[in-house]
Amino acid sequence: MPQQQQQRRLFTAALLALVFILAAVSTTEAGKKEKPEKKAKKSDCGEWQWSVCVPTNGDCGLGTREGTRTGAECKQTTKTQKCKIPCNWKKQFGAECKYQFQAWGECDLNTALKTRTGNLKRALHNADCQKTVTISKPCGKLTKPKPQESKKKKKEGKKQEKMLD
Repeated sequence: MPQQQQQRRLFTAALLALVFILAAVSTTEAGKKEKPEKKAKKSDCGEWQWSVCVPTNGDCGLGTREGTRTGAECKQTTKTQKCKIPCNWKKQFGAECKYQFQAWGECDLNTALKTRTGNLKRALHNADCQKTVTISKPCGKLTKPKPQESKKKKKEGKKQEKMLD
């Protein structure tokens, strides 16, 4: 008889555990159904619009950017975010735009400039970047062929002057 009571208690405990698990699962499913309603409230808020990154010191390195969004039910409409502007990027095209540049072209003798183009490789934080950019720089020293005879004549002239002295 005691063995039957022990089996009944074990059966009752297992049954209660099963009921408890089913109740927990149904509560979890009910909780999942409520989440889309919460998301619907969040959808009243607009997308975050970010300003350009403003470096703390100089024109590159660590800085901050301001974000804003609109919406009647939004708890937060502005926030500040840390950002970084790489120091090796060409800042004349926007500090948040990275370009892959081709080799420098031949020197234009009329303008004394050489040019190259770059294609957009990466834009940080959805920055508004040009797809293709062109840059120019001075050609450097243009070497003009100098006649070698004039140098030799000058050297010979100096030698003769020293001999005369």
